[in-house]
Amino acid sequence: MNVWKTIKGYLWWTYPRGSLHYDVMVSLILLFIFLGPRWIHFGDKPPGTAAHPTAVLVQPAGDHLFIYQLDASAITATTDRAIRQQLKSVIEPFSGSMVIDRYAVEKTDANHAVYKVWVHR
Repeated sequence: MNVWKTIKGYLWWTYPRGSLHYDVMVSLILLFIFLGPRWIHFGDKPPGTAAHPTAVLVQPAGDHLFIYQLDASAITATTDRAIRQQLKSVIEPFSGSMVIDRYAVEKTDANHAVYKVWVHR
């Protein structure tokens, strides 16, 4: 009967502050808070942020002139006008209002195709 009284005291938090049972309850709570996440999967981690599908590198190349480099797979168009439109739609969110001077497809050291785009604002 004494065991049930002790358990009931833990459940209803009836022990006075500073008593042995109070310290045990606080210790158990702290252990749960700090050690629980190591062994219990709560599923509360934030989702990882996906990388932007078109990573864009920017290099200044003079007064109001910039060189943007982006993966060639981001551009699916084949005509000059359509390529310029797609390049502009990828670059404009980063740069704001701009004008494409020229562009070129180049290979990187890893033999990967990239677009280099010369832009001025």
